[in-house]
Amino acid sequence: MLDLTYETPKPKVIAGAKHDWELVIGMEVHAQVSSNAKLFSGGSTRFGAEPNSNVALVDAGLPGMLPVINEFCVAQAVRTGLGLKAAINLRSAFDRKNYFYPDLPQGYQISQLYHPIVGEGEILVDMAPGVARLVRVERIHLEQDAGKLIHDMDPNMSFVDLNRTGVALMEIVSRPDIRGPEEAAAYVTKLRQILRYLGTCDGNMQNGNLRADVNVSVCRPGQYEKYMETQDFSHLGTRCEIKNMNSMRFIQQAIDYEARRQIQILESGGTIDQETRLYDADKGETRSMRSKEEAQDYRYFPDPDLLPLEIEQGWVDDIAAALPELPDAKKARFVKDFGLSEYDASVLTAEVVNAQYFEEVVGVAGDGKLAANWVINELFGRLKKDDLDITDSPVSPAQLGGLITLIKADEISGKIGKEVFEILFTEGGDAAEIVESRGLKQVTDTGAIEAAVDAVIAANPEQVEKAQQNPKLAGWFVGQVIKATGGKANPKAVNEIVAAKLGL
Repeated sequence: MLDLTYETPKPKVIAGAKHDWELVIGMEVHAQVSSNAKLFSGGSTRFGAEPNSNVALVDAGLPGMLPVINEFCVAQAVRTGLGLKAAINLRSAFDRKNYFYPDLPQGYQISQLYHPIVGEGEILVDMAPGVARLVRVERIHLEQDAGKLIHDMDPNMSFVDLNRTGVALMEIVSRPDIRGPEEAAAYVTKLRQILRYLGTCDGNMQNGNLRADVNVSVCRPGQYEKYMETQDFSHLGTRCEIKNMNSMRFIQQAIDYEARRQIQILESGGTIDQETRLYDADKGETRSMRSKEEAQDYRYFPDPDLLPLEIEQGWVDDIAAALPELPDAKKARFVKDFGLSEYDASVLTAEVVNAQYFEEVVGVAGDGKLAANWVINELFGRLKKDDLDITDSPVSPAQLGGLITLIKADEISGKIGKEVFEILFTEGGDAAEIVESRGLKQVTDTGAIEAAVDAVIAANPEQVEKAQQNPKLAGWFVGQVIKATGGKANPKAVNEIVAAKLGL
């Protein structure tokens, strides 16, 4: 837990025509394991390969082909569980989930229904500075992905690409602790952030490497509290599952629509059918896909080709010892060690590469607050303008740290610093050399500054009289002096000399 104080956000209340209703949301996130090989074969997981070129014999479901567990995928699941403060089950087992679909050559999916590899954990979901919700994780299990059907290449037939078949997935199942659309998106965002810090999933939603099934129900105020007391799900209402969401914005839109759809049905005297639904982003609505299956519908049974998976506590301990610093701990450290606001620390730790860049800048400049200001405002702003990622930044941490060092030493002003930053961004080079070669060094000679102040005062007697009556107008003189010196005059020295000369 962070060394920061958080309050729990209130549940989202939706006003129906007759009653107020509260949302209850649970998530099943499918995260593709970052691994070069699949869960039970040596087939490649490379994205973008020619269709059906990454298909091993096991993936194709050919007779006599036996699955062999990928130890690295198991380690990645354990690493994820440890990152979510979850219990690691030293004994787990694989089951066959039986159903027919053209992109599932084996006729079943190997999954873990009864004995998952990871048990209960938790995620602290940041909603705003000082506001967070603790979402409980019920379990994480390993399973195979299916292939992909392609319907838009021919008007008369569909095609199947089996490249994804057998790719390792972690299904991360939450408790129904999420209470609004914004929280749902924030939950997936935080989970994605943790997975990327751990290196267990790249979180690329566009490529389908992170997908969410969203379970939505509505209940009257007070019913959720009864559920928490009794763990009786009937208090939460009948849920509907929205499948395969791969956009934070669409997740929020789908939840909002689905909640209002259910409320309208209930207030009209109807009942909610437990079903699986799809979200149509073009129409902004969910539609029925099929009735919600239960475990018995899939005829689960233990996979006869795979022995129970047994791992040693020492192996788990070794993985735990090698875990990186995770987002919450890093954010708390940035607040404590560098004196940053929680907001700035959150921005800098949103992506692990951002945090690494910032710390390298601080290592050169030695000033956390000043470094945060330049990284967040100048660097991130400029990168966004040019649609660049921080890994493609033309300005290295050493270059930016060198620039901040000059500002901190009063060798250049912040205004000149922005000019130097632009040169670094477009032309490269060293900040100190740029300042020296282009004559940008700040004027700190009080004699020279005093002469410039005297000249401005002498040329503007009317402004002098106004400023003496209203000291706030002294800023005009400061601006004129800095302008007269080409922006090189030390602003602090100018302010002091102007105030003295005007008798303020």
